[in-house]
Amino acid sequence: MAYKSLQQCITDLEKQGELLRIPKQVNPDLEMAGMQLDEFAKGGKAIIFENIKGSKFRAASNLFGTLERSKFMFRNSLKKVKQLIDLKTNPALALKNPFEAIFTALHAIYAIPIKVRFPRKFKEIKIEDIPQVKCWKEDGGAFITLPQVYSEDVENPGIMNSNLGMYRVQLSGNDYVPNKEVGMHYQIHRGIGVHQHKANKKGEPLKVSIFVGGPPAHTFAAVMPLPEGMSEMAFAGILGGRNFRYAKKEGYTISADADFVICGELHQNDIKPEGPFGDHLGYYSLKHDFPVLKIHKVYAKENAIWPFTVVGRPPQEDSQFGALIHEISGKAIEQEIPGLKAVNAVDEAGVHPLLLAIGSERYTPYNPTKKPQELLTIANHILGTGQMSLAKYVFICDDDAAPDVNDEKAYFTYFLERVNWQRDLHFQTKTTIDTLDYSGDGLNEGSKVVIAAAGEIKRNLTETLANLSLPSGFSNPQLVSKGNLVVEGTGAIEDLITALEKQDLEGIGMITLVDDSKFVSESFSNWLWVTFTRSNPANDIYGLAATVINKHFSCSIPIIDARIKPHHAPILER
Repeated sequence: MAYKSLQQCITDLEKQGELLRIPKQVNPDLEMAGMQLDEFAKGGKAIIFENIKGSKFRAASNLFGTLERSKFMFRNSLKKVKQLIDLKTNPALALKNPFEAIFTALHAIYAIPIKVRFPRKFKEIKIEDIPQVKCWKEDGGAFITLPQVYSEDVENPGIMNSNLGMYRVQLSGNDYVPNKEVGMHYQIHRGIGVHQHKANKKGEPLKVSIFVGGPPAHTFAAVMPLPEGMSEMAFAGILGGRNFRYAKKEGYTISADADFVICGELHQNDIKPEGPFGDHLGYYSLKHDFPVLKIHKVYAKENAIWPFTVVGRPPQEDSQFGALIHEISGKAIEQEIPGLKAVNAVDEAGVHPLLLAIGSERYTPYNPTKKPQELLTIANHILGTGQMSLAKYVFICDDDAAPDVNDEKAYFTYFLERVNWQRDLHFQTKTTIDTLDYSGDGLNEGSKVVIAAAGEIKRNLTETLANLSLPSGFSNPQLVSKGNLVVEGTGAIEDLITALEKQDLEGIGMITLVDDSKFVSESFSNWLWVTFTRSNPANDIYGLAATVINKHFSCSIPIIDARIKPHHAPILER
């Protein structure tokens, strides 16, 4: 359906029995976030908060809380968007079915943004008038969690050369001057970072507009990883079945359909501490210096609705963004990278820390004994592609008989049966990782490892755990899955290695050292989260019978130290 506003979407959801109204007064300080978390956890409805303490505006959450509801909101355009993405990434498809391609391309008329007059419905307000939603106890203040941050290339201005991204915005707290400054958290490689770099070189401030609300397609466009050359505004129009409408006022771009618009400037070297913020890895991202947006003006509709979400240990509502992105993009990434058959950015591990991939291995078709060769080329291509460059762990296997890459437990069983730990570990040290990941050496600093497996089965994984003799300080060994051992302890890992090297570990493919093996072994999801969010590959991967030959690390069985370290960020707790 072509929604003209967020209100129209909410009305439609209510007709379908997909809306929960909260008429009583609620506190934006933790209470609203708690209600959102509870409703999402039970696969519940979208929520409209009608009476918010300290604000005259309403708020909405959990709109994208289920994939089914997201697909319902875009029911009239989803198929056409998928076809357009396919045509963009694989133009040869148009030759196979030209009539359908022409029909699909006609839908792209909605891709052209339309300039309109500045809407009379907008009234000036202050930042303090907005619902001050604080999600977690140690958050540094209230944040915008579903912003659409708009900026333009100062060297090539215009709406079709703009960037619309979802970068968190701190509304209050810390040293921000109330109503005059907000914090902007983004990484330099993102679109807005490139725009600010160009503005800095010209000695100019960068004008930024933050849109909040409006048709759901606008919110989703801000998180969609689009093919090169496709505008977020164009995508929003196609997905929403309605052209993106914008106005210009005092040099700022205004989304005419948004519920709220915040306008301001970013100045070179104008930074202040931002955070802490409870983030999607399940920990707090801590206080660090980030750019400050100097507020010019803030606008809101008379009956504006403030959409928000709560991020935390996955799965959360933002996990459904990932599911919808996969629904829309299909095999776009695989088509971009030759030889890549499937990839899964594992939600339970916080998305960026862990990628599971399947690729072709065709370099020596005459040799029945396969070893990873093409797989390493594919893995390097993965690590050079978009947000996948933030990955710390890339597991990649050949496609001979690999299970569904989205069945993580089956994938690891298949992988551990075939990996050669003397050969198949490939590290990248002193490189970049996700800014939100505190497992590394510093902010945005850490390491990566590619682990590639191919060929025949090399070990039969055990489903039963033999008695192990563990040194003092270590206890409670558990199998998380076949051949996948976890041990808890506070002792030196060298002592554990020495003890295990003397024992028969036949059928064990990998070992993880954790703080609480009971918790980790309760679910495969727990193991994924703990192992890959609490370890930095080059620092925390050890091994039995470990050697380094020509700077290549090898071992008989690896041990990943996934215990919490002093430099790690605190875990989110309600």
